[in-house]
Amino acid sequence: MTSRRDFFRFAGIAGGAVAASTVSRVAMAGLPEPIIQSSAQTMAPLVPTSGRPYNPVVTLNGWTLPWRMNQGVKEFHLVAEPVVREMAPGFKAHLWGYNGQSPGPTIEVVEGDRVRIFVTNKLPEHTSIHWHGQRLPSGMDGVAGLTQPAIQPGKTFVYEFVARRPGTFMYHPHADEMTQMAMGMMGFWVTHPKSRHPLIDEVQRDFCFLLNAFDIDPGSYTPKTMTMLDFNLWAWNSRIFPGIESLNVRLNDKVRIRIGNLTMTNHPIHVHGHEFVVTGTDGGPTPKSTRWPEVTTDIAVGQMRQIEFVADEEGDWAFHCHKSHHTMNAMGHDVPNLIGVDHRGVAKKISSLIPDYMVMGERGMADMTEMEMPIPDNTVPMMTGEGPFGSVEMGGMFSVLKVRRDQKPGDYKDPGWFKHPEGTVAHEYQGPLAEPARSKANGGQSMPRVQESSKSSEVKVRKPGSHHDH
Repeated sequence: MTSRRDFFRFAGIAGGAVAASTVSRVAMAGLPEPIIQSSAQTMAPLVPTSGRPYNPVVTLNGWTLPWRMNQGVKEFHLVAEPVVREMAPGFKAHLWGYNGQSPGPTIEVVEGDRVRIFVTNKLPEHTSIHWHGQRLPSGMDGVAGLTQPAIQPGKTFVYEFVARRPGTFMYHPHADEMTQMAMGMMGFWVTHPKSRHPLIDEVQRDFCFLLNAFDIDPGSYTPKTMTMLDFNLWAWNSRIFPGIESLNVRLNDKVRIRIGNLTMTNHPIHVHGHEFVVTGTDGGPTPKSTRWPEVTTDIAVGQMRQIEFVADEEGDWAFHCHKSHHTMNAMGHDVPNLIGVDHRGVAKKISSLIPDYMVMGERGMADMTEMEMPIPDNTVPMMTGEGPFGSVEMGGMFSVLKVRRDQKPGDYKDPGWFKHPEGTVAHEYQGPLAEPARSKANGGQSMPRVQESSKSSEVKVRKPGSHHDH
């Protein structure tokens, strides 16, 4: 993490502002220095050294924004700017974000904190910030044109309010929203309880990340901002598998994972090996009477879900969105299905004429992980990642929950692959196999058909010659 000062100095404002406003150049206090982060690694939790104490979160492939205390007010500085985000090793995207990254840094405060956030706009167009889910004065809600003037390029605005309730929230623009969010402008906000809360348990591991989606053509760098549904990159904190780091926990740790959805579709998030309960939403902690065990929870657009479980099963456990095409990287659309067709040699000849040509393998999509086919620069294969037993054949919204007996408290380092006890790994059976019995009876129906078919028919494939008959 590095810091930098702008070439000019902004002046602060007097405390107690009640509406988002430009920063007064008359006031004497200077802005907090903006902290810039360029690394895409998961940073260690930011343990508070000032203000009220709390147990910090860990942002997956992200970080928490430092602050300064100014006469009892917790001050942050966000810089909206173009950024370069490494989405996976060998693949970088030109996005918009905050403080050098997309998503921007997580903001952590404590219930009852008075918070002051300076926002400097280094984008080529105006912007604003909406504090998604927060209770605050209307003039601080961040909707350009409705509750405040837009922040013009080169200007700095300030937002100030009290963090009134504990919970997990998000921040994102409410100005040219479709473009700016499609370019990656969003971030997480966590308000910790000021004291023990009857609905908020203490946990040993507290992770958070945002769900996001992009449409970036293979070989290009910049998202298409007008895409509404047909995205080709499904990401966690703007990272795609295998670029998403694992969630590393100690056996029997109480684990909390906070997940926010700012994509344009829902995501059923699934954890292997454990059951969890949903303990929080954007609206706050859920009553205990509403909680039940689940292994998958659906997160709709604009929602946050907070799940908790005890990591009492040692091993490496898949953790992913259960929409299958969301665990696939770019080049997954418009791929011809040639399952069952021997096209050896054909794809090679076509790819010499059309370099980006790809087809589904003869035996299925997994064939593509074995192809020695060149792919465009600045992209990654649709399915990738090498596990201890071979190709994992995943992409997009996929990671691994690693539960280890010998992981030290507070240690978030990757422990490597799990060493399975002898006899606990599925393996090839080498004994005799009986021929499986297959039923040939027709299925039942609620009532007989009016007309019985005269003879059985077989579908034959006809190669289309032209579009004249369409």
